[in-house]
Amino acid sequence: MKTLAKEHGILGIAQNPPGVWSIDDFSNGWRLLNPAGIFVSDTYFDLAGMSQREKTLFFEGATVQNMANPTHTAGAAGDSFIEVDLMTSTPLSDAELMSFTIFGNFAGPGAITFHETIYARVNQYVVDLDTAAWGSFIQVSTNQIGSLEPTASDRIYSYRIISLGAPLTASDLDFFACRHLLQAVAREEAEFEYLMRLKRSYELQQSHDED
Repeated sequence: MKTLAKEHGILGIAQNPPGVWSIDDFSNGWRLLNPAGIFVSDTYFDLAGMSQREKTLFFEGATVQNMANPTHTAGAAGDSFIEVDLMTSTPLSDAELMSFTIFGNFAGPGAITFHETIYARVNQYVVDLDTAAWGSFIQVSTNQIGSLEPTASDRIYSYRIISLGAPLTASDLDFFACRHLLQAVAREEAEFEYLMRLKRSYELQQSHDED
């Protein structure tokens, strides 16, 4: 069994004027999808060596390691955001990433499928009356909606998405780095099963390819 790891760097954002957000210079690997407050960091696990040996990757588990809860400056009770950690067997467009913060992998406009979603963890954070003065958000919910579906794809795509609530009082927010982990084993399948899985992986990747 192998443990595969990919990291997403720190993110600092500032609000000026109200309702319009920008990324601080010290941020690492993030881009702005929507100035109203949707940000994404993306990378991928390279599995080409396994596919060249005609093996299917079976996932035994997945998780996310976080350094600490995000922090805020001048936040107030009710400030909130959604954090999505997502690993997929197909690349996603910006529109699909934004859609995922609303619909996840359930039925909805632009939604990806359960089977494409290797792992997805959706966390909600808020500032409440008791902790507003701490300068830190607290986690109020977490949900896992991934499939751990085996794949013959050359890549697993890894995303972290931040979607801010509105209105949001805080002038600045800082998000610590995180690490995406996959535990997997590569095994040979019967030739027919492998070829069908390979064909399906290829079709899914081509349908999302924007290059």
